[in-house]
Parts: sequence; structure tokens; C-alpha cells
Amino acid sequence: MSTEIQNLTASNSDTMPKKLFAMANRLGKRHALREKEFGIWQSVTWREFAQNVRDFACGLKALGLNRGDTVAILGDNRPEWLYAEFGAQAIGGKSIGIYQDSVAEEVKYLVQASDTRIIVAEDQEQVDKILEIWDDLDDVIKVIFYYSKGMRNYHESFLAPFTDIMALGRDWDKAHPGEFERELMTGCGDDVALMSTTSGTTGRPKLAMLTHQNMLSQGEYAAGIDKMGPEDEYVSFLPLAWIGEQLTSTSRQLQDGFAINFPESASTVQQNIREIGPNVMFSPPRIWENMLSMVQVKIDDTTPLKRKMYDWAMKVGYDYAEAKFSKKGIDGALKAKYALARALVLEELTDQLGLRKIKRAYTGGAALGPDVFRFYHAMGVNLKQVFGQTESAGLSAIHRDGEIKFQTVGVPLPGTQIKILDTGEICVKSDAVFVGYYKNPQATAETMEDGWLRTGDAGYLDEDGHLIVIDRAKDVMTLHDGTKFSPQFIENKLKFSQYVKEAVVFGGQVEKGSEFERTLPYVTAFLNIDFGTVGKWAENNKIGYTTYTDLAQKPEVYDLIRKDVERTNADLAATPAAQIKRFVLLHKELDADDNELTRTRKVRRGFIAKRYLNIVEAMYQDVDSIPVETVITYQDGRTAKISTKLKVERV
Repeated sequence: MSTEIQNLTASNSDTMPKKLFAMANRLGKRHALREKEFGIWQSVTWREFAQNVRDFACGLKALGLNRGDTVAILGDNRPEWLYAEFGAQAIGGKSIGIYQDSVAEEVKYLVQASDTRIIVAEDQEQVDKILEIWDDLDDVIKVIFYYSKGMRNYHESFLAPFTDIMALGRDWDKAHPGEFERELMTGCGDDVALMSTTSGTTGRPKLAMLTHQNMLSQGEYAAGIDKMGPEDEYVSFLPLAWIGEQLTSTSRQLQDGFAINFPESASTVQQNIREIGPNVMFSPPRIWENMLSMVQVKIDDTTPLKRKMYDWAMKVGYDYAEAKFSKKGIDGALKAKYALARALVLEELTDQLGLRKIKRAYTGGAALGPDVFRFYHAMGVNLKQVFGQTESAGLSAIHRDGEIKFQTVGVPLPGTQIKILDTGEICVKSDAVFVGYYKNPQATAETMEDGWLRTGDAGYLDEDGHLIVIDRAKDVMTLHDGTKFSPQFIENKLKFSQYVKEAVVFGGQVEKGSEFERTLPYVTAFLNIDFGTVGKWAENNKIGYTTYTDLAQKPEVYDLIRKDVERTNADLAATPAAQIKRFVLLHKELDADDNELTRTRKVRRGFIAKRYLNIVEAMYQDVDSIPVETVITYQDGRTAKISTKLKVERV
């Protein structure tokens, strides 16, 4: 290794690849990555990590990748993803991540929009998507795959295994001594490191350009609040195409040196999390909601004695959490009861979820309901809300330890300023704010104003400087009594139920500029049942069903969900105008493949309102049922037509 690389340290490294080599100098043989293959955890040291990045970077150089070119990465989280990302950056390129469940048309749009030159795909499934659109990818020179299973009969000249490119890189490196070092050291903090897709709630995603300085400053700010170290473990199971996962798996790891673990498969994530026992976890609300539902289902199925013990322990946990964060002090009796509750129930519960060793857990990407938040703190999980967006490298505000308010997203990060416009819109300024949207100056100008990022979220700062986010500014409702209200708040209340997977609320007058501008006299809701949980409930109660559509329209299921709607309305008693008057159980699950959700499972409210306009309007008429006929799109591109009647339930 050259003297230049050997002299790299955390303080003199201004790009992510330089930080990687600096960490390799510091930690050397300590494991940086771990991947489970064939039931065995395989470790990669920091030194091996850096060498693999170097080999792949040189392979990209041999293929003709130039400074400023783009490498697209498509697939599940694997070490090869990081080798490809850092490898491209090391020679002056940039990366763009594509969600592994994207359909071929989405892949085509992102590859074309980003001017991708080389695609790194995980396996046969992802390669097949690229082959389907290959004739439209004029600028792509190579497709590199890192799993060879099923690829034996693929003979296209533009395809190559990942290992072959690494071998090519080693040969190129020997033939061009000092060239890699020159490329690495030429990079600077102002270079674009990656393009990250926005959520796309109102249309096709934009490509936010984030520099090395953006990403590294974000990691530094976060580390200044919650320090981690090489002894800590993290499980990377959320898509690396998501900025939240990038924040932790690249920026934070390069700052703190903790180990990243990659699950064996999507189906073994929960088991692998329990095996590793991570010290830190970062997930969007849907993950925390899913774990809560899993606990609720298992408690429903357990013995009466265990159910009583659970109910008692959780009540003690709720009391303890409320006393802790109200700062009123915790008396000796409550401390003793909580210690007993942890010993008898809560320790085992967190162990089953893989959360026993958690020092800090984070949720971001969307609002997490206060009820879910309280649940985890009652169990003893130090769950903290964060606020940010792709354009701010994922993070702008965060809860501090011991300073948690369930209704807020914490206070601004160090080096971050937050201001609220007269319209209520939240604006952010920091070194982590992006440099613009790729080839979209108009959208950049609309989003940036005198160095301030207009987030599009509405909110305010409370007396302690905590940020309270109401909702997307365009989604805020004005109820019939003049009260401004967040549909997301009501939706989160509904989703606290293990039987409700998704909820979309309508009502009042939506702010001008929304995709769906209507004045509606009261609040209504679309609900998706959780097919697995409600199906199990139906079986236990001897209720026969065939499909999702059939189960959703069972009278007994409507009665079941009605209880959750009534619970939500009871919680909204202080704001009667926000209470739900009617709801329907949709005939299909809202799906990203149908453009109803983003790839990060955010509701595309305007699109849903337009697509199901007849259902929305019928809920405000004197009807008991609504005939529907819709076309759904499967992941493989096939379509199917569904015809049924939806019951309108009055509350």
C-alpha cells in the first residue's frame, strides 16, 4: 500500500473512500462486514474491505468508467453493494441505488435519468429486468452481477460476474502502478458521491445529488450525539437505495467503525437480527409497526396466564416510561416493579425481537404514531425519532437520550438550523443539504431558497426547541370547524391495531396545491386489513374465506375493524371534527407496483384519491355499498381485473 494511503486518517480524509482506507489503517484486522451464507457468518476485515473496493474500482477503470460517470446498483444489501459504491467513488464516479423490488420500467427510468454507464445487479432476477429493457439503455456499457446461480446460459457479451471484474481490476492495478492512488487522492469533498431518489409521493422520483461532504458531515453530526464504536454491531436489512440506510451503513460506519451485518435473506431477517443482537437499529415506521403487530398476535395466541403477565408488565412499563420522560421522578416502588417486570417478561420479549442489546434505536422516513412509540419505551427500548429527508442526507433533527417527547422528532442536529416559514413550512440549512437535483434546475430552484432547504413538511418548534411535524404541508386538512389537522396522525392511530396494515384518511379541506383539492364535510378512511393477521383471526374463529378481497368484505371482519376505528375515535375525543364517520375495507392491498405507495411505503395520497375517486365520493353519499372494478399489476408485469362490492361502514 502506498505511503499516501497509509497516511490517511479520519482528520485528513474528505471523501468516503478515503475515510474507508483511513479506517482500514486504524482497525486493520478487525471485522468490518459480516454476511451469512449457507448458515455460516462470513467476516470481512477492514483491510479486506478496503482491498476489495480497490480491486473493483480498478476493474471499473479498466472497463472505461471515467470521473463523473454513474454506476447503478440494483439488488439486496450485500458487501458487493458497498464495494461497488465505494469503488465508483474512489475513481471519481458516483452511484445510484435502485430498490430491489422495482419493476423493469422503473429501472429503465432511473438508469436513463441518471446517465448510468455501468449497472451492478445482484442476481438472475435483477439481470432479467435489465435484459427486458436493454434495447433502451444506449449509454450502459456493462452489466455486472454478483450471484452466478441461474446465469450459466446467459451469454450476452455485456454481462460479467463481479469476481471477474475484481480480477480484471487486480491486473489493471499491476499494469498501472500509482494510478489508483492518484484517482483516490484527486477526489474532494465537493464531488458528488451519490444520487439518491426522492420518495416520489407526487410523481416520479427526482435524483438528489449528495456530495462526500454532505454525507460525511451528516455522519459526524450524528456521531456527535450518539457515539458508537468498533465493538458495536448493526444489521443492514433495509434497502441501501434508501437514504436512511445509506446514512447508517456508509456515513456512520465510516465515522464510528462499527460492524455491518447482512442477513442471509429477506425471510431470515428477524432470525438474523436475534442472532447478532445489534447495538443500534434504524428503521422506518413500518418495521416498528410490523414488530408490534407480531407481538400482539403472539400474545393473543398465548395462554391466559402469560397474557395476564404481559398485560401487567406492559402497564408497569408504560408507567415507568411516562414517569421517566415527564421528569417527575421515579419512586422506589415503581423502580422495583419495573425491575421485576423486566426480569419476568420484558427482557425475554426484547430478546425475541432481537432488541435486547440495543443501546439506541431510531425511526425516520415518516411519522411514527405516539402509541407505537410508547410501546417500545415501555419495553425498555431506547427508540428515538429522527426527522430528515433525502435532500438533507437523511437527518436534520433527532431526540437526545433522556430528552424524548413522544409527539416530537427531537431538536436540530449540531451544525443544523431549522426555521418555520409563515406558512408553517419547515426549512433546513446545514452542510448536509444537497447540491441540487440531477439535470433538474427548476425543481432545485423551487426547493432551495438562499441556502435553505424547503422540506415541504408543516410543523413548529415547541418551547423546548423540539420540532413537531404535523404532516406534509400539502396534506394538512382544515376540518369543518376550522381546525387544521394531520391525516397522518389519524392514520397512525388506526395502524396501532395489528389488524390494520394501511390507512388513508380523507376529510375537510385539503391545502391548496395538493393533488386532491376537495372540501369534504367529515372524515372518512380507506383501510387495508393485514391479510396474515386477520386471516389467522378468521381461522381461529372458524370463518371461511378464499382471497384477500373475500376476507376483507366479511361482516365479521368489518365488526373487528370497527372496534379499532371506535378506539381511534375515542382517542380523538378532544377534536370531534377529526373523528371518522365512515370507512371502507379496500378490496386490494395498496401496492408500490400500482403506484399507490412509494418504494419506501409512503402513501401517495393524491394518486389514491384520484384512482379511487368513485369510492371517496360514495362515502359522502347515502349509500351502503360501492361497486368497484379495478386492474391490479403484479410484479412480473401481469395484470388482473377485480370486481366486487365494498361495504360502507358508518361509525
